[in-house]
Amino acid sequence: MSAGRYVLITGGCGFIGTNLADRFLSAGHRVMVFDNLSRAGVERNLEWLRETHGDLLQVKIGDVRDAAAVRDAVRRASHVFHFAAQVAVTTSLDDPREDFEINVGGTLNVLEAVRATAHKPPVIFTSTNKVYGGLDDVRFVSDDVRYSPAARNIRAHGIGEARPLDFHSPYGCSKGAADQYVLDYARTFGLKTVVFRMSCIYGPHQFGTEDQGWVAHFVIRALNREPITIYGDGKQVRDLLFVEDLVNAFIAAAEHIDTVSGQAFNIGGGASNTLSLHELLRMLAKFDGRPAKVQWGDWRTGDQRYYVSDTRKFSEATGWLPSVAPQDGVRRLREWLITAGIPALVQQSEETPMVAKGAAASIARRVDVPIAAAPVAEG
Repeated sequence: MSAGRYVLITGGCGFIGTNLADRFLSAGHRVMVFDNLSRAGVERNLEWLRETHGDLLQVKIGDVRDAAAVRDAVRRASHVFHFAAQVAVTTSLDDPREDFEINVGGTLNVLEAVRATAHKPPVIFTSTNKVYGGLDDVRFVSDDVRYSPAARNIRAHGIGEARPLDFHSPYGCSKGAADQYVLDYARTFGLKTVVFRMSCIYGPHQFGTEDQGWVAHFVIRALNREPITIYGDGKQVRDLLFVEDLVNAFIAAAEHIDTVSGQAFNIGGGASNTLSLHELLRMLAKFDGRPAKVQWGDWRTGDQRYYVSDTRKFSEATGWLPSVAPQDGVRRLREWLITAGIPALVQQSEETPMVAKGAAASIARRVDVPIAAAPVAEG
């Protein structure tokens, strides 16, 4: 890394950003986290990063919709990991325009800022499996606890990148549009960009809600002996990827940027690391020594009955493979939540999902930077 440069992580105080920042900082690299602290709990992540890594960490509190702030942050970046986003389907249904402005406008600001630099740092962007829509043409079979694809190839490997895009919900549209901008800036302007279309990511520093971080949300509700709402029939299947393995994938992408640039990759735990909602509930019952309380709701817009990532393309390009099985990963997440005292915190924050202005302003004063008024959520 050149002198004076840093790794820039937008949404860097969120769950994924915190884990990636910790990895780089632990290796002695300088990191700037760019975040507006709008998601509940992220101020705790920021304080932890500062206490753990000190002056290697730089902080810029701002909003990706602020093009000038983004340009300033990108100017000295060696790599850009763009995670800042509006992350919930339900929120996108409430306010599609804001969802668009954050996810598409914010991403365009990042890309234009990189294009304006002389050194053109690589950009790694986190997209979503929602760009493939509801997979309505995929035929499923089911038993008492899970759905499985009838097609043998999908059942063995999951959904590959050749799958046609089918944006569903405003969130799917905004992330999908951003996804395509990131890929096209490699083709049209020669930037080094990579898109990760991610499945279910979980692990430490995650403050789970129903709409984002559902594994942590289930664990927290079970620990608090509060009811967990299942939308649909509970047979939905996802591939789980522990955040430590995701960070390894980010590092692999950065190290192989000339090979992977201009491409999208499906990133998740793959066919060997899947759980249905029923199976997760059973796992939590074993950990807690009691069944979780469950209540039921209707299927939600954009919900997929099955999504498992076919990760072979990225594995073949970089040698990356996930290593943490769901049983071990969920146990480690649960232990971190208990040690960090998170259940009681999240119980309170569900009633007030945004960071209090006073708390955010207090942190802004401690890092001596301005705070943006508009919220940007990050997973």
